[in-house]
Amino acid sequence: MTKTLSDTTEAIVFDPLLQNGWAMSKGDNAIAKTYRFKDFPAAFSWMTAVAIWAEKWNHHPEWRNVYARVEATLTTHDTGGLTPLDAKLARKMDELYTGFTQ
Repeated sequence: MTKTLSDTTEAIVFDPLLQNGWAMSKGDNAIAKTYRFKDFPAAFSWMTAVAIWAEKWNHHPEWRNVYARVEATLTTHDTGGLTPLDAKLARKMDELYTGFTQ
């Protein structure tokens, strides 16, 4: 089981993500971001790429897809809060997104 972060560590780990479009969610126990794509195939392809990493790391996003928009929320259900896995997956999602928007 992954431990949640202290307030100080959480700020250090998550502040760069918050500056990149992520927002605190669910009473600060999660982070959320909306991704926009040119069309449905691009959105779904990105979701597939994220799913491969999520499965590899055994850490899966909560998400909703409507045509060219994907709303993603990350939290670690086992701990009821944010952990380094959430930051790791958020960074990977952002990295993969860059490849789909160029």
